[in-house]
Amino acid sequence: MATPQRDELPVAGLTTGQLARLLGVSPTTLRSWDRRYGFGPASRADGRHRRWSPDDVAMAQEMCRLTATGTPPAEAARTARLRARGADGTGGPRGPGEWPPVPSDRTDGTAPRAGSGLPLGRVRSECRGLARAAVRLDAEEVRELLRRAVTHHGPAVAWEEVMSPALQAVGRKWQSSGEEGEQYVEVEHLLSWHISAALRHYYLDAARPRRAASGLPVLLSCLPGEQHTLPLDVLTAVLGDEGLAVLMLGGSVPADALITAVRRVASLAVVLWAQTSDTADLALARRVAGARWGVRGARTQTPVLLCGPGWHPVTDDAEPSELTHVTSLHDAVRTLTGLRRERPAR
Repeated sequence: MATPQRDELPVAGLTTGQLARLLGVSPTTLRSWDRRYGFGPASRADGRHRRWSPDDVAMAQEMCRLTATGTPPAEAARTARLRARGADGTGGPRGPGEWPPVPSDRTDGTAPRAGSGLPLGRVRSECRGLARAAVRLDAEEVRELLRRAVTHHGPAVAWEEVMSPALQAVGRKWQSSGEEGEQYVEVEHLLSWHISAALRHYYLDAARPRRAASGLPVLLSCLPGEQHTLPLDVLTAVLGDEGLAVLMLGGSVPADALITAVRRVASLAVVLWAQTSDTADLALARRVAGARWGVRGARTQTPVLLCGPGWHPVTDDAEPSELTHVTSLHDAVRTLTGLRRERPAR
């Protein structure tokens, strides 16, 4: 976003909505700061609508910068007010009409950090806003940004272009930053939990228009010891949009329970997720593929899809013929929708 020029500035100042778009936060966050910390514009246009002056915007920018570095919001609000008044020796009041600099989209090929401290590269503005909110541990803002992303873009695009880049940036940060990176573990946990919640809410929202589910359900499961259910939450939401029924078993399903479920449920396919090679149990996958369901004398085997990076070292050399190794979300969705055409409900 380019910095506004002086002659382009609104005479009466910015509205809360305009400032929210400028900073990449939601209006709800700005109002929350005002309500909790007395951090808001002092003037009103025509005595009614609140307007943010250049000095007000400077305080808001400083608030964003401080919270992005891990400063508690109450302390960040106090410091931002002091600095805007020049009381801490770091700066002074700006002249009338002088506008503070704002973050801009770079065109030189460098990786913008968007006030989050995270190198995100070229991503959607929603991703930058999500990263800033996550680093601030602003759960309310994270929830709202995720809701809007999934609603406006659908779960596949929201995952690939908003959620996943933010998660990957957080993961790289805490893995590579030593002691400093340890503070980003809680950021990753917060973000992962809210992403999972947003995707599940999207799938379960009965009021949302969608294609009616038809045919046999897809059974989704993590292998024993595997707790990474988030990729399966993504797949569940996308399959729901495609009109496929889903039976989600969740994380770390015991082997016997998984086999029992396969035998009890007439399913279109079984999806087995393994994040690491430690949980990618090829022998168990073969047992699942060999399990049969249906009435005696007419029992049927269910196709098994191996999903997740953990399967790569297991299957690259000699992929079992009774299993299908899929390497991406699009590959999984394409395979499963193809199976639905081949295997209608019985």
